[in-house]
Order: sequence, then structure tokens, then C-alpha cells
Amino acid sequence: MNRRNLCFQFCVCVVTITVGAFTATALPPDRPVNFTVPDSQTQALGIQTAPLQNQADSVMASFPAQVVIPPKEEQVVSSPVAGLVAQLLVQQNQVVHPGDPLVRIASPELGQLQLQLLQATARATLARQAAQREQTLFDKGIIPQRRVQEVQAGLKEAEAALDHAKAALRLSGMLDATIAHIATSGKPQDSITLTATQGGIVSEVVAKPSQRVEAATALLHIVQTDTLWLDIQLPASEVKSWPADTMLKVAGSGITARILSSSPVVSSSSQTLTLRAAIEGQAGQLRPGEFVTVELPVPATQGSWDVPLSALAHDGNQAYLFNRTSDGFEAKPVTVIARAGQQVLVQGQLKDGDQIAVSGVVALKGAWLNAKEGR
Repeated sequence: MNRRNLCFQFCVCVVTITVGAFTATALPPDRPVNFTVPDSQTQALGIQTAPLQNQADSVMASFPAQVVIPPKEEQVVSSPVAGLVAQLLVQQNQVVHPGDPLVRIASPELGQLQLQLLQATARATLARQAAQREQTLFDKGIIPQRRVQEVQAGLKEAEAALDHAKAALRLSGMLDATIAHIATSGKPQDSITLTATQGGIVSEVVAKPSQRVEAATALLHIVQTDTLWLDIQLPASEVKSWPADTMLKVAGSGITARILSSSPVVSSSSQTLTLRAAIEGQAGQLRPGEFVTVELPVPATQGSWDVPLSALAHDGNQAYLFNRTSDGFEAKPVTVIARAGQQVLVQGQLKDGDQIAVSGVVALKGAWLNAKEGR
């Protein structure tokens, strides 16, 4: 007999002795199978047990998510008037602060608006002088009160026209200080300089120098990345498991986020819902547009337990745990609720403190199947 055949016969003998060490208790078919495992065999096969514990939020479910910028943290700088991009004063990825100049626009419309301002300023000045003169004459008893009332009405109309002219220039992007200077000096400007209303980073520059643009044409984008959101895609049937204020983690990092809301509309293409969460701290580690994986806690319910994946045995589609008894083990059917890495959340006819096998389950499954056949 050669060495290979001798080794094969030896292995067969070892398996036969090991399985034969388990003895089954004959039970009716509708009852669980109990089988005896001597302590010596438990140690030899590396069978270890651990108590069942109801650990809330210990199993995490993973879903894809994208890092997005909250709407209030993004500023789209657009041209308030039709004209020519005379000069770009910033470049992409540049940090800007409130009030920093961004782009200069030359526009014929701007000249017309300034002309209206100068005309309205002149009319308002004349109306104000006339009102003061008429009031003086009335105080001396020279003219009737009706003259004063008429001139006061004309003053209000002139001031309203002046306010309208200032508002039109303000909407065109001109600062109040510049408007006041034009009104007092009488010297209009041939261009307007748009400034940043909030600080941030220039994420995109759309306009080009010497480019002609229409009113409301986007010129550049400014974003603030101190605050970021996560848009999480998950099946519509599972969204109720994670209400607002639920905390989650970004896989592979120490970043956490808090759920803000869920979309009421299901995507027709993917049949998923969007769950929105706000990143809490350490947002600088992520970049807008980046795709990440988030881990959401699977809520533990009454009669559910977090067990290692190694503790599960399967017979067909049914999962089992091996519960320690006084003289051996008993196979208990369980339902798998969620899986996450090497942890599984299960439900079944078990109770806290039950000792279940967490290693050596393969050997126990063999003994259990052998015991079932010997019923």
C-alpha cells in the first residue's frame, strides 16, 4: 500500500470517529433535533459558544450616497444686464470673501439706467426746493395751503421716481456707494463690477473675457464646503426604518451624518428613494460630487439578536443557530433580517442569554444532519 492510500484511510477513520462521538435523541419529526456532544469533542473540534444579546443598532446596512452642496451654500453669479465681459477678476478654485470683485461687465443698458438716475435726481432736487419755498410762503400767509399740498405731492412723486432709478441700478449689480457717487457727481460709469455676496471657493468659471452675454447668463459659481449633505439611494420599502435625526456613518472613515428628510417621490428608473443627511463635522474630508458608501444602523426589535456570520448554518434556504443544552446542542430555526460584513441580525424562538455556537459550526451541522436522519 502506498503512502497516499494510507493517508486517505487514516482521514476516513478520523472522520468516522468524530461524527460517531455525537449521539442523537430520538424525537418526533415535528420537534427540534437535540444531539449530545461530549465536552472532550467540544474542545477538540474548537466549538465555542457565546450568549445571545439584544444589541440595538449593532448591525449596519450599507447604501451608496453622493456628497452634495446645500442650496444655500452655493452662489451662482449671473450677469444682471446684457453686455460684454470686460474682465474676469478671479479664477477657478480661488478663495473669495464677501465684497471681493469677481467680474466686470460693460453694458449699454447700464448707461440708460444711470441717465434715468441723474434725471430723477435732478427732478427730486427741484421738487424739494419748490416744497421748501412754498412752505415758507405759506408760513408768512402769502399763499393758501392748497399750493403747499400740491407741491408736496409733486415732491413725493419725484422721490418715488428717484427710488425706482436707484433700485434699477441696484438690481443691475451696482453698489449703493457707487449709485450715491454717480447721483452727486453726475458722472456715469461705462461698466459695472460684480462682487461676491458670500465667501467661498470659485468652483466653476463659465464666462470668457470679451464674451457677449445676455441678462441672467451664469458667469461663475461660488460654493462653501464647510457644510455638506449626503444624498443616499435606498429601496422605497426600507426608508421607514430610518426616520429623521437617525445617525449614520460614512464607511471607512470617522465621519458621521444626521438624516434630515426623505424624498416622497420614487425614481422611475431605479425604484429608489433619496434619503438626505447632513454631515456633522469633518466635512472637509469629503468633496462635492464624490460617491461614498454609508452605513445605516438596522434597528433591533424585540426577539432579534446580533450574531456572527460564522454562527449560522443552513439547510436549504432555512438558517439555523445551534443552542447549547445541558448535554449537547439543539438546532433552532431563525430568520435573517439583515447582513453587514461579518455580523447578522436574526429573529427566532430564542431568548437573551442562550448560549449559541459561534465556531465549530460545520462539525455541529454534520452531527445535526446525521441526527435528523437517525430519528
